[in-house]
Amino acid sequence: MSIRVLLADDQALLRATFRILIDSCPDMEVIAEASDGAEAVDLTRELHPDIVLMDIRMPGTDGLTATSELCADPELSATRVLILTTFETEDYVAQALRAGASGFLGKDVTADTLLTGLRTVASGEALLSPVATRSLITRFLMAPASGTGLAPPERLADLTVREREVMALAAEGRSNTEIAEDLTLSPLTVRTHIHRAMTKLHARDRAQLVVIAYQTGLVRATPPAT
Repeated sequence: MSIRVLLADDQALLRATFRILIDSCPDMEVIAEASDGAEAVDLTRELHPDIVLMDIRMPGTDGLTATSELCADPELSATRVLILTTFETEDYVAQALRAGASGFLGKDVTADTLLTGLRTVASGEALLSPVATRSLITRFLMAPASGTGLAPPERLADLTVREREVMALAAEGRSNTEIAEDLTLSPLTVRTHIHRAMTKLHARDRAQLVVIAYQTGLVRATPPAT
């Protein structure tokens, strides 16, 4: 089954380029295009794409506002948002994650990186570009933000000891393979623990697990290097 992608960007030429690139892959297709955030929200509610490739800066309703609206809609729980923008600042990345985005990439990424990113997000994993470092997470995601809708700290009591261990390592930016090596588990077992934690904490994907881990104190922030 193809990964169904909705493009949301105010630049028509860029949308056309992305469409050609995505439609050239046998495992994905562009099902619609939006030129602003409001249109992206309307089309997503109508078509239920697997992924919305969302620009941050658009006229009218911007990408962050649209992302928050989409991710707060329970009927769109299966739709992921991948932020793609020129403005890859720490504050934008933090806002995008808090809004519920599953990934964040700069517009200077290669074609292969973009396509891999779409597949990664479609599989339920989180995707952060190299700019979105652990320093970013510790500096921005620890601070509680109103309206996140994430599980309160006491909900961590529902997790097993192993699920907490896996979740903490995931929050530090470790891949499933790296976590498996650290804990002497198989990558499949790690993936199972991640998904069980997501289910218990009502997190839509791995990105929200990262936010929950820092906001609940499961993983402690460290001062950024100077």
